[in-house]
Amino acid sequence: MMDPPPCKRLGPQCRSLRVTLRVGSLEDGSTSLDHEATWLMGHTRAITFGDLWEGEGDLYVDAVLHVGCRFLRVEDRAARCSLYGFRGPLPRGARRIEQPRRVGRNRFRVVEDSRPEVRTLPAEAASPEPRGALPVLASPNPCATASCKTADHSRGAACCRDLQVEIMCTRRERSLEALVRSRRSPYLCKIDRAGDYSLEVEMISACAYLGEDGIACSLHGRRRPDGRPAKPDLCSEWPPKNKGLHPGCVFAPGRRRAQARV
Repeated sequence: MMDPPPCKRLGPQCRSLRVTLRVGSLEDGSTSLDHEATWLMGHTRAITFGDLWEGEGDLYVDAVLHVGCRFLRVEDRAARCSLYGFRGPLPRGARRIEQPRRVGRNRFRVVEDSRPEVRTLPAEAASPEPRGALPVLASPNPCATASCKTADHSRGAACCRDLQVEIMCTRRERSLEALVRSRRSPYLCKIDRAGDYSLEVEMISACAYLGEDGIACSLHGRRRPDGRPAKPDLCSEWPPKNKGLHPGCVFAPGRRRAQARV
């Protein structure tokens, strides 16, 4: 049975939650971690990212999850906790900070050597996609009319608007785990204890690298100064064994076969 959140009054925990997220293992090397960190820290809609830091063989980032508690009830700026009965003015959550990822026509904030850096990433001329790549910017863009949607029923480019994150939380941190598990679904949901030290959760937090249409990726077709693709590799390759595709994805194997027969 889930522990109740350890609240004594209405407070910031009603609106947001400070956590540490695991980015990846240092053994994977800077190339892989740069992709992982750029991808993770791109999802800024409901997450404010702090500093990246290393510890015990892993790369971490401090963050604030801007997802309210499911027990919070709000009416005319007045707040009530439906679990404990606390009442009062609507508490403030942690301050949201602007986190632009595109800072100019060809300038972007990406992670290099485990540090956020602003880099000029000019668009390349169109070239054939490598075998197995996701053709997400084919003309016309098939994602524009895809029926995939996130759990809040927002439609289109769902794989760029929700993500799985690993929250560092040991089994002894029962208070933190209770606060995580009390978040409002579906904005933070599918909480699973991955081991003794962390929780895996799914969040809805759109990627700031999305273009104005909310579908096209502004990193697509760009390269870093050292020649590496600017777009994170996990956004450009099929999931293992075709797993991890969203419902209704136009690239799902069954749908691709059906389209081929037309």
